[in-house]
Amino acid sequence: MSFTEELSRIVGAENVLQEEHKLSYLVDKHHRLIGNAISVVKPKSTEEVAAIVRLCNKHKITITPQGGNTGFVGAAIPDDSENNIVLSLERMNSIRAIDLENDTITVDAGCLLHEVHEQASEHQRLFPLSFGAEKHCSIGGNLATNAGGSKVIRYGSARELTLGLEVVTAEGEIWSNLKGLRKDNSGYDLRDLYIGSEGTLGVITAAVLKLYPVPQAQKLAFLLFDTIKNAVTFLADIKPKLGAGLTAYELISANNLELVRKNRLVDELPFSDPKNEANWYVLLEFSDHENERHADDLIKTVIDAGINAGIVKSALVAKNKQQTKLFWRIRNIEISKAHQISERYLVRHDISLPVSQITQFLAITEQKLRKAYPHTASLIYGHLADGNLHYDVALRFSTTDAEFKIEQARITKIVHDGVRSLGGSICAEYGVGQIKVDQLLFYKTQIELDLMRRLKRAFDPQGIFNPGKIIPVNNLSDDKNLQIVKALGATS
Repeated sequence: MSFTEELSRIVGAENVLQEEHKLSYLVDKHHRLIGNAISVVKPKSTEEVAAIVRLCNKHKITITPQGGNTGFVGAAIPDDSENNIVLSLERMNSIRAIDLENDTITVDAGCLLHEVHEQASEHQRLFPLSFGAEKHCSIGGNLATNAGGSKVIRYGSARELTLGLEVVTAEGEIWSNLKGLRKDNSGYDLRDLYIGSEGTLGVITAAVLKLYPVPQAQKLAFLLFDTIKNAVTFLADIKPKLGAGLTAYELISANNLELVRKNRLVDELPFSDPKNEANWYVLLEFSDHENERHADDLIKTVIDAGINAGIVKSALVAKNKQQTKLFWRIRNIEISKAHQISERYLVRHDISLPVSQITQFLAITEQKLRKAYPHTASLIYGHLADGNLHYDVALRFSTTDAEFKIEQARITKIVHDGVRSLGGSICAEYGVGQIKVDQLLFYKTQIELDLMRRLKRAFDPQGIFNPGKIIPVNNLSDDKNLQIVKALGATS
């Protein structure tokens, strides 16, 4: 019996995709990466996942776990060898349980994020993980990348929102810890190791997630600042006044709004003239657990204080649900859409810094970029409250695809060197995947890399889970990595 026939016995022949049926699973969302696979396998249960892993061990076949395939760094795309399968968890999409007394929801890894939102809402609860891809991304993928989003400042990232996991190990065993405990000091925290490991240590098949009370009122304000320093200063000013009610503080550069206006993606922008590139915008969300009037008074008080102090230039508070949806739509959907429409050559970065270092980072990095590349535009947005910026650089000069790869490496080095010099990270919420894996050789210490490799060998001794992701294969002395050094413009 062939390997494919054995797979079919586990999940059914209709759930083993081959030839043209598998192609959409082999390409990333931006069509930058394409992999290869013997087949795409779609199990329905954790037991089927375990059987598939055991079979792959037997045949020495590697496995690329895949959720909604909405990632930016290629973590869910296989390499181009013919010795792997894509393990799609999309059929594992059940809500297993809701415990209102414990404020938890237990779900399969293939559940889409917005389905968890809907289930929580039906029970007058909130699951706060939130970002633009929520209708397409899966919980398993969110956990595999330790997803962040817009509400990290209040609720934390995916790791902080998870109480327990069910995981299939590299030997095909099932580790189930779906207890929903908030305190458990009985040894190493295996949950935290699996979350953020991008499918390189095991396959997450289910999770217990935290639920929260639904706020009695929410207020969303679009703020205008004339400097990034003022946006950072205002954040520090309002934190003690709003406390845990500060649930989002999202930064948007003026040229991002101008792209949205230029492409007519919304009927009306919150501010009439986004063309002044000295301007910065912030979406401020305040969630109140008292009442509407208290929320109105408090948001008005902090904004008026900012305006009177000359920190806030102008502000618009959403008048109704329709305007609230518009503000979030601009931030979560239309900016990315404008990039896709207008910018053929865009160098993407997902970085994090201490909030106190962001003003200095932008000043230094923008100066270096303008000097090296006068004909570029930095399209900056992100989660200012937790120091996470999406620092995208648009190349607005004549180039080719081959030239772009060279310029991309050089621009990335300028940005990432600036991040490192100020104690930041080159991987904030998108993860490492295959896009950034080799760069870790320059931005992680040797002891960090060694410890990561030891963990990989301990959890996955045969190396069957998601090869080529997170863990750089070689050391700096290898020819491949010397080539990378030269491409990045570093000293070899």
